[in-house]
Amino acid sequence: MLISAAYAQGTGITGILDNQGALQFLPLVLIFVVFYFLLIRPQQRKAKDHKTMLDALRRGDRVVTGGGIIGTVARVENPEEVTVDIADGVRVRVLRSTISSVLAKPDPTAAREAARQREEARAKAETKD
Repeated sequence: MLISAAYAQGTGITGILDNQGALQFLPLVLIFVVFYFLLIRPQQRKAKDHKTMLDALRRGDRVVTGGGIIGTVARVENPEEVTVDIADGVRVRVLRSTISSVLAKPDPTAAREAARQREEARAKAETKD
């Protein structure tokens, strides 16, 4: 015979557990770990923070919409919509998801104090007349 027999080398489990096989996958694993900690995890955290910010929206919060309009939350319509005052007598209904940030949350004690002072000033004005 002119053709000799060919025998396979390194078959079975020993070929899979070989050091060169593990070294081939090490760069892929490292790349995935870097992508997870530098891209995926911060993005998930940012989305979670944005969702908690939207869930905590209340009347009186100063907000910025996705279009750059600054206004004050006048009323929370439902879980998806919010009414925002953008000027005197101008109210706009916007989706909660379009609110990009909350500028200021009202201080309840300061709001009560301001209302009490306005009431006192109104009472004084009525007694003078």
